[in-house]
Amino acid sequence: MTPETVSLQTIDGVMLEADVIRSDSDVPRAFVVIGHPHPLHGGDRMNNVVRAIQSAAHRLGCHSIAPDFRGAGGSMGSHDGGVSERLDLAAACELAAFVEDDVPVIMAGYSFGAAVSLDVVHASIAAWLAVAPPAMMLTGPPVAASSHLPKHILMPEHDQFTTMDGISAAVEGWRNTNVSMIRGVDHFIAAGAEDICKSALESLLDGL
Repeated sequence: MTPETVSLQTIDGVMLEADVIRSDSDVPRAFVVIGHPHPLHGGDRMNNVVRAIQSAAHRLGCHSIAPDFRGAGGSMGSHDGGVSERLDLAAACELAAFVEDDVPVIMAGYSFGAAVSLDVVHASIAAWLAVAPPAMMLTGPPVAASSHLPKHILMPEHDQFTTMDGISAAVEGWRNTNVSMIRGVDHFIAAGAEDICKSALESLLDGL
């Protein structure tokens, strides 16, 4: 499972760096696109939870791509508070559609990247996986809220930034949304992230 580093260009002309991990299968079950934590707090595509999602995707026979958001890591541009970062994940969807045009995209993300991922528009998206999204970033309903497509939100039991009640209130009224607690961990999910994300991805894949 060796990442391949690629370059992406967003619709507004920003060059991004991303890591692609390809499935061993001839035809992948899905292409998982992953957004990383807040770049102003050290987040990038090398984050442990981002890598855990990529590893889980690989175990399930999926391709994955994790870009550095604009202004982070090897990507150009400047941080935009989660607004233009939606275009970064859309550019990753475009690459996924180019590589595997008949394969569904699962739009995933962790922390800041989870909140951004829930507001991305692309025709290839078939489901969302949001790991520890900050409720403070979900004050206005994102694109995913009104979509009939499945959404799985994973919330750490001891998250320092969002309570289970807070995330439940934030997603109240969303369509086709499942919220699960990750027991025994805080926001940074230092242990067990790969198996947890594998179970959540598997449940989404089974519904596609």
